[in-house]
Amino acid sequence: MQKSSCTDADRRLLAALRDCGTDPRVAAAARALSRAGEHAALWLAAGLAAAAVDRDRRGSWLRGTALVAAAHLASMGVKRVVRRPRPQLPAAEPLVRTAGRHSFPSSHASSAAAAAVAYGALRPAGARLVPPLAAAMCVARMVAGVHYPSDIAAGALLGGVTAQAGAAWMREPLERGRR
Repeated sequence: MQKSSCTDADRRLLAALRDCGTDPRVAAAARALSRAGEHAALWLAAGLAAAAVDRDRRGSWLRGTALVAAAHLASMGVKRVVRRPRPQLPAAEPLVRTAGRHSFPSSHASSAAAAAVAYGALRPAGARLVPPLAAAMCVARMVAGVHYPSDIAAGALLGGVTAQAGAAWMREPLERGRR
């Protein structure tokens, strides 16, 4: 097995957060958030639903959804290169099964951060609602014991940068309509 490249601080913080998962309510929330974020499902569904109901911004929502998908795919590509093994905590089994063996960067964090940036730019409600849900999803992956904090940080950075890089493309039709 490949040795993990995480720091001692990474391991200690992960262990502390995983200990929070001993509370059945916290564990249930971590499982639910982890399942909802698998393959960016929650964020892709939210973007498509918003595109269906917000006719004025339909193109922008679809482009934002594409940015979320791009962030997710980018994180999966980086995982295949880095190949960092998932955490193995001696005192606690993970709360969820994972789709893959590699943890760096967190694809959940990538898609969540991309959604927070992209969807937050389209509606004030998105700017208020999506970031806290995205943050909760990121923390849930550590509570579940399947990601180191550095996995989450790298995934969130990748997702945020991806969405920000496409922000002008995402909003272009909306801004053209306001002229």
